[in-house]
Amino acid sequence: MALSDADVQKQIKHMMAFIEQEANEKAEEIDAKAEEEFNIEKGRLVQTQRLKIMEYYEKKEKQIEQQKKIQMSNLMNQARLKVLKARDDMISDLLNDARQRLANVARDPSRYAALMDGLVLQGFYQLLERKVTIRCRKQDVGIVQAAVQKNIPIYKAAVKDNLEVRIDQENFLSPEVSGGIELYNADGKIKVSNTLESRLNLIAQQMMPEIRVTLFGANQNRKFMD
Repeated sequence: MALSDADVQKQIKHMMAFIEQEANEKAEEIDAKAEEEFNIEKGRLVQTQRLKIMEYYEKKEKQIEQQKKIQMSNLMNQARLKVLKARDDMISDLLNDARQRLANVARDPSRYAALMDGLVLQGFYQLLERKVTIRCRKQDVGIVQAAVQKNIPIYKAAVKDNLEVRIDQENFLSPEVSGGIELYNADGKIKVSNTLESRLNLIAQQMMPEIRVTLFGANQNRKFMD
């Protein structure tokens, strides 16, 4: 039985409605899948950026921490250097004060004469030469002559050898020297400095560890007392 035009139109409309509904459902399915993929990609991108941001700030934090350590180390070193300089300045002031007081030794005739005896005899033993030249301050010529005459026999008896001593009266020690003598061998190539300043420097060098302990206390980090 043939369909009427009305029936054909009705079936066509029904088919178009079915196709349209299926198309809409497919479109919704595509939209949903696209939305899901978008959200997944967005989450991945957000997570990636979050990790990058975290890595960036972790790196910055480490850099800041390292800079703080370096700065702290520099400050500690600067403070340590200041302390060491202050200590060295104090020791220098102490030695300078001692040098200024050396002049008082030469102002006491009996004390200075006894000291000169020791400096002359010690110089003889240090040189161990048959011919010795002595230089002194111009004002000390007399006291040095007396010390030489007194100690030549002592030296000869000790070393069993002769000794000829000349006091240089053309080249004197500087007036700035507090006292004492310099001794030379015959050709002047060997010198023994027994001035008060040189003796003070020698004693200061030998006693420096004790001086530091007395002034600043024992250093717990120091292994050798030199």
